[in-house]
Amino acid sequence: MKKHFISVIAITLATIIVSANALSQTVNDEILKFARTLGLIEAYYVDTANIGKLTEKAIVEILKTLDPHSTYTSAKDVRDMRDQLTGNFDGIGIQFNILRDSIIVVEPIAGGPSERVGLRAGDRIVVIDNEKVTGIGLNNAAVRSRLLGARGTKVNVLVYRKGENELLDFIITRDRIPIYSLDASYMLNDDVGYIKLNKFAATTEREFSEAVAKLQNDNNMQHLVLDLRGNGGGYMLAATQIAEKFFSDRKLLVYISGRRARRQNYNSAGNGNLASMRIVVLTDETSASASEILAGALQDWDRGVIMGRRTFGKGTVQNEFDLQDGSMIRLTTARYYTPAGRSIQSPYDEGYDRYYENFYRRDVFTADNINLPDSLKHTTLINKRTVYGGGGIIPDVFVAVDTTYSTQYLRRLFAREYLFDNFAVDYFDKNYTQLTDKYKNFSEFKSDFQFSQEDINDFIARAEAAGVGYNEQQFNTSREVILLNLKGYLATNLWQTSESLEIVQQNDKVIERALQVISDVKVYNEVLGYK
Repeated sequence: MKKHFISVIAITLATIIVSANALSQTVNDEILKFARTLGLIEAYYVDTANIGKLTEKAIVEILKTLDPHSTYTSAKDVRDMRDQLTGNFDGIGIQFNILRDSIIVVEPIAGGPSERVGLRAGDRIVVIDNEKVTGIGLNNAAVRSRLLGARGTKVNVLVYRKGENELLDFIITRDRIPIYSLDASYMLNDDVGYIKLNKFAATTEREFSEAVAKLQNDNNMQHLVLDLRGNGGGYMLAATQIAEKFFSDRKLLVYISGRRARRQNYNSAGNGNLASMRIVVLTDETSASASEILAGALQDWDRGVIMGRRTFGKGTVQNEFDLQDGSMIRLTTARYYTPAGRSIQSPYDEGYDRYYENFYRRDVFTADNINLPDSLKHTTLINKRTVYGGGGIIPDVFVAVDTTYSTQYLRRLFAREYLFDNFAVDYFDKNYTQLTDKYKNFSEFKSDFQFSQEDINDFIARAEAAGVGYNEQQFNTSREVILLNLKGYLATNLWQTSESLEIVQQNDKVIERALQVISDVKVYNEVLGYK
């Protein structure tokens, strides 16, 4: 039995490590060594051992020694991750918060089943399938477990809505719920549009194209600010699909190469419908992977201005290898290179601590912190501007972290983000009729709405009750940011996320600088090296 057990483990581990017809003798020897270790633990260890967990831990530690991006993912996490990137899951389609033990609908997802039956922002779900769900201590996971379910199944919810005398009864048929990668699209002025992407997923190219078409058709957009700040990447193909829209001829966008992977080039199709458009791409220290592919392609061809802060520096390609229990390992198999030949992977040969130290210490406050050797120097392909590899995309126009409004008081408020959300929900609930009667469209709300001093005092009191002691001087320093965020959260209850961002970003210094550059063709061309 022991020999049989060890043989089974050996075969399993061989499948985990590589799916090839032949293994080197060294690999075979190490598989047998590990299998014998597990067999001895199973047979002789003093207590019962969980062999599955021991194997998982061993795999995690093995991959950790290779690089930061070779990882093990459990079967459950694989399902969740693929839902995020394929852009959908099954459920009723709402964003919700739990406020004082009540489920508040923050926003029905556009096109989802809840929107179709008439749920609204601000509705309170009080009963789900005959179960009272207020005052019983539900957390987010418990709510999701009741609302998510197989496509085509039904869920019955009773809803309290301000102004209605009775609870509203909805029967909602669960369906595939889209997960959007586009956070916002709106006009910054008469001819410059703004689009923000939070990831590169299967639906990103379609979302981007639809947003561009709407801005062009409805607002005559001529030029674009594309915001990739906070975008950690996703599918490389989605990034190249968007990049190629800005080129009218065939151009190399990115290539990958590795020890076992022959060079593969990814080129534009040569029919980009945005080829005449000026573009500024916003990046920061959390823009990674596919975001860097897009930014690198535009920068190397002197096609667009990269603005903001240095990107993360994730320039490796991972292949996914499924394991027999539904789990998966992602193994780094190649590096990707920008068209000018730059590898933008940050160094990790000194270990995890150094790799992430490089990420966190970098030039968020000043570009002077960038010290790169000449060995990492490259030139752009059209105008021969100097660019660097070896650790992220360095922007053409650096804009430091804005500390104008930064105070300890503000940081403590943001650490309790629910303060903003809960205040906005309560305000919306209390003033629903007045808000909907007075502000017929978002434009009116954006220009005219202001919180009263009484409202501000209420928020300050709530913060104090939550342990954020009031500091008048620091409040006044951070006042604009605090009020814009409160107004943005309120806008989410009245409209959607895009409108909320449009409110909050009114004092965004990076967007202000982008608008200055893109609106002045002479300055724009000078940045890119055109005479």
